[in-house]
Amino acid sequence: MKIPFLTVLALACSLQFVCGADISGKVILKGTPPPEITIDPLTADANCGKLHTGPVTTRHYLVSKDGGLANVMVFIKSGLEGKTFPAPAGDVILDQKGCLYEPYVLGVMVNQKLKIKNSDGFMHNVHALAKTNAEFNFAQPTKDQVNEKVFTKPEFMIQFKCDVHGWMFAYVGVFEHPYFAVTDKDGNFKISGVPNGKYTLEAYHVKTHRWKSGVTQEITVSGDTKADFTIELK
Repeated sequence: MKIPFLTVLALACSLQFVCGADISGKVILKGTPPPEITIDPLTADANCGKLHTGPVTTRHYLVSKDGGLANVMVFIKSGLEGKTFPAPAGDVILDQKGCLYEPYVLGVMVNQKLKIKNSDGFMHNVHALAKTNAEFNFAQPTKDQVNEKVFTKPEFMIQFKCDVHGWMFAYVGVFEHPYFAVTDKDGNFKISGVPNGKYTLEAYHVKTHRWKSGVTQEITVSGDTKADFTIELK
């Protein structure tokens, strides 16, 4: 017996999240951020300084010419209750390159593999200050060394630091669903495969919203949806 094409398509969509809508938009910063701070210990370090041709600064507020804010985590905060989602097979990579974590902000799903890599040719240390999940702390002394970690519970946001190089930080959000994205250098984001429904969407910036909630808005998805945010400095 042949299975109707629409039934096959619906099954494929439910398993692979490829047939839902896109939520896309831009996050704008309103206000003038403080100047970034030059990381003098990095350039003074015998190993790290050789990897850069000029000064390196913090990444607290990376803003494009038109006000787009990078490194904002945008995610569905509510509206998916009662639904479960398998962890994707693909890996997420957190690299240590030039004595900086790359990327600075990223997201993974519960039980998804996070590969932590050392692309530099000397010692780094990976210290994840998790609270809901188990905290871990290990050394990576070898170039191109990779260690895999998995978070078994949702947690927002986990700070990573290097105990060898005190200026190195990254932030990882662990989600129970795949509907999240980090804004690019121009403040743009896209969350793909979202099923139709009503949701609360949140835009969270590590520096602005530390210890408090981000900016939220209510959206209704019934096809591709636009959702822009403004984060205001007060």
